[in-house]
Amino acid sequence: MKKTSTFQNGLIWFGAGVSLAEILTGTAFAPLGMAKGFAAILLGHIIGCAMMLLAGLIGGRTGRSAMETVKMSFGQKGGLLFAFLNVLQLVGWTAIMIYDGALAVGGIFAIGRWVWCLVIGALIIVWIAVGVTDLGWINKITMAALFILTLVLCKVIFFSGNAMVGIDGESLTFGAAVELAVAMPLSWLPLISDYTRDAEKPTQATWVSVLVYGAVSCWMYVIGMGAAIFTGEYDIAVIMVKAGLGIAALVILVFSTVTTTFLDAWSAGISAESLSKKLNGKKTAIAVTVIGAAGAILFPMDDITDFLYLIGSVFAPMIAVQIADAFILHSDVSAKELSALVRSLREELFNLRLQQATGQLENNQRIRTVRKDLARALTIQGETGEV
Repeated sequence: MKKTSTFQNGLIWFGAGVSLAEILTGTAFAPLGMAKGFAAILLGHIIGCAMMLLAGLIGGRTGRSAMETVKMSFGQKGGLLFAFLNVLQLVGWTAIMIYDGALAVGGIFAIGRWVWCLVIGALIIVWIAVGVTDLGWINKITMAALFILTLVLCKVIFFSGNAMVGIDGESLTFGAAVELAVAMPLSWLPLISDYTRDAEKPTQATWVSVLVYGAVSCWMYVIGMGAAIFTGEYDIAVIMVKAGLGIAALVILVFSTVTTTFLDAWSAGISAESLSKKLNGKKTAIAVTVIGAAGAILFPMDDITDFLYLIGSVFAPMIAVQIADAFILHSDVSAKELSALVRSLREELFNLRLQQATGQLENNQRIRTVRKDLARALTIQGETGEV
């Protein structure tokens, strides 16, 4: 069974942090000014990433996907409800991210938004087809390029001799700004365990993932805020055009969208497997990408702020219950839950093999998934001395 290294997990979440959504959200902080805006961004990310860390540790410790860990606290039916809501919101996130990416690229290369929706959607499908554990050099090259190009973008915004542009009014209070900064890490709460469960060293990978994501996300927020303050522009594509970035701008906008949205689509597939054992995660993720691209082509999705608040309102209380359940109330029964999980997976694997032998198995991929989950659970049992 192939697992991801701590370095690979760091790359995955670097890609999640380098996001057009973060930059666009960061522009809303401009009325606060650099000092106050940065304080709100930092405080919000500390709060949000603390919850993100605990959510990831739950998945890493149990070897379960995000929505499977929900069942530990809310039961089978409660887990199904949250899995359904998660798939629904991830379809929406996929559409919004593709839409925003295509709109931004279209501001530089005006050949039609629908064309860029298709290009971004196709690249996301390539990422899905390769899979999280096999991205390897693709992720390394992409993240290295994004890192270098975002440094170039920082130079254009902060070190081009631009004076601060006066921004009238203060449409965003400090409290609301902190809440908006919290919202982005919170949006990853129902996803992070989908990746920490595949790690060779789950606890270490979770810490690295959250620290990398938090730092990079803050960086993107500051880029957005700085762009609005120093250039007077709220459209990152316009800033790139004025700076003459050209192809570099295209790479940043397209691949930052792909590396973030890939995680949304991939986790939608994993959550779908929690809804029905007959669903194939990878095929579902591809279907979600197709639906998202179609939605981005057909419908306008200009404001993501309300959507961020909606996600936080649904999943923040859910993860709060999970955190209390896992780390405060039931911290002494995790071994029992793990033993029950091992028994359940062994029974399911036996039944699946029986169905395969009799020609009744509809989803052959499910056997591989259950074997991987069983291997993870047995590994964790061995690490905790509960075998």
